Amino acid sequence: MTTHKERIQACLNNQIFDRPPIALWRHFPVDDQDPKSLADSTLHFQRTYDFDLVKVTPASSFCVKDWGVEDEWMGDTEGTRRYTMRIIHDPRDWEKLPILDPTVQHLAGQLDCLRFIRAELGPGTPLLQTIFSPLAQAKNLAGNDMLMAHLRLFPEAVMKGLATIAETTRRFVEACLDSGIDGIFYAIQHAQASLLTLEEYQTFGLPYDEKVLEPAQELWCNLLHLHGHNVYFSLLDSLKFQIVNWHDRETSPSLAKAQNLFTGVVCGGIRQDTLVYGDQAQVQDEAADAIQQTDGRRFMLGTGCVVPVIASHGNIRAARKSVE
Repeated sequence: MTTHKERIQACLNNQIFDRPPIALWRHFPVDDQDPKSLADSTLHFQRTYDFDLVKVTPASSFCVKDWGVEDEWMGDTEGTRRYTMRIIHDPRDWEKLPILDPTVQHLAGQLDCLRFIRAELGPGTPLLQTIFSPLAQAKNLAGNDMLMAHLRLFPEAVMKGLATIAETTRRFVEACLDSGIDGIFYAIQHAQASLLTLEEYQTFGLPYDEKVLEPAQELWCNLLHLHGHNVYFSLLDSLKFQIVNWHDRETSPSLAKAQNLFTGVVCGGIRQDTLVYGDQAQVQDEAADAIQQTDGRRFMLGTGCVVPVIASHGNIRAARKSVE
């Protein structure tokens, strides 16, 4: 019997043991406010669908709450929380951010969550922790409009804040290694043309990404998520990941084209909207098309981002069965 780990390792080596791997992930609103509850919900999801990796999806605020932000669950269909209090209001606030140690409340709680999951999951299923890029965290500290304004008007102040965020996150990633993770799911949200030019991202994003990712280089199952539209796929030349995920059904490149641009595994194929508004036949059609595009090699079936919390059990089950 092939384990999930063996199946993904074969995929990374351009081999197919029995079938292409599949991985879907979602938020668990309300449950994500307690480490044990998030662990239990994540494990229940995995036991229900038996995916080939477990991607732990805490609320995005887990990594910024210890700086003082506040957020609230308001029923968003993706399961995300809305920020109700930011802490960056003045350009000088970026320079006042302290470096946080992984022992602070919310970062330590997420490490506890990983340990709970790893103890129950067993070594045969890869475990990935979500890590938000420093720019993504900066957006949550200030709000995206203020971040963009400060970045262009007061770049030196913002860069000092990004350096603090990057060092805090690097320390957290280092601490995650002790929990037994197999990789990180690294979420980049600003590498898209509607927000920054490629040159701007190379200035305000890439150096801090590289800092954060230093401890993760020893891991074998790192997954990059490029969020949004018109993303800078060329960043994969600088950021070394085994797997890449993006909204392939909504923006370029296609899965087939991406395989010519990237030597690792491409992950995608199913629209979020199809999982919510489509039926099981449509889910299976998109999966079949994705497998045909890639010949099932160096390919993991997934969706462009999180599975909405209102997606039906039947559609998620159809996605899981489509690789059999």
